Amino acid sequence: MPYKVAAFYQFAALPDFRDLREPLRAICADLGLKGSVLLAREGINGTLAGSAEAIGELVNALREGGLFGGRLDNLELKFSSATAMPFGRLKVRLKKEIVTLGDAKTDPTRQVGVYVDPADWNDLIAAPDTLLIDTRNAFEVAMGSFEGAVDPGIKSFGQFKEFATRHLDPVKHRRIAMFCTGGIRCEKASSYLLSRGFSEVYHLKGGILKYLEGVPEAQSRWRGECFVFDERIALGHGLRERGMGHDSDD
Repeated sequence: MPYKVAAFYQFAALPDFRDLREPLRAICADLGLKGSVLLAREGINGTLAGSAEAIGELVNALREGGLFGGRLDNLELKFSSATAMPFGRLKVRLKKEIVTLGDAKTDPTRQVGVYVDPADWNDLIAAPDTLLIDTRNAFEVAMGSFEGAVDPGIKSFGQFKEFATRHLDPVKHRRIAMFCTGGIRCEKASSYLLSRGFSEVYHLKGGILKYLEGVPEAQSRWRGECFVFDERIALGHGLRERGMGHDSDD
């Protein structure tokens, strides 16, 4: 595979995020990377593609370089490959949130749910008292999901608040497990539920991509394909490419 793809994020206090944009863009451009990176006061979220060597240099720059000063020491990373460059250009953008929920009280740097490793996920979601929720958009859920997962039927992640208000009850739903593509949306959703009085909230560490990467297909409870926001469109078990399409800003 000629291209390596890195999907990464971390909730971290970046009050100087506006000043980080151009230096980070320059690093990525010098390495010949393409893709999208979002910077906000609450952290970083991105997917970039390039040579394996260039991706390795980027990861070192994020984790250990002087630009972020060690603030990205807990970066959530997932790697996959692409037969062709899956992005048309490089974009580094400033945002209010790295994943948009629109609730000022939700702060993943302060509290999040319990991380569950992919190896332990099957046992958790098989328990009869676990409510399993897919936090992704409806069109993503339609392409594939875990057996028995609730589809909130949302068009954008910002609508998760309304779904929770209408359908979730801290008294009735004692144990909630959530998942999303790479982990970032359910991490924020777990923080939101905790701030609303839900006491036992879990989320899949590294998201569906990490699960598909590490859990053998014979043991998997995933059905269908996982939508990704690049020209590969969807990935299957082992993060194998399933389609080609167009770049997305989401």
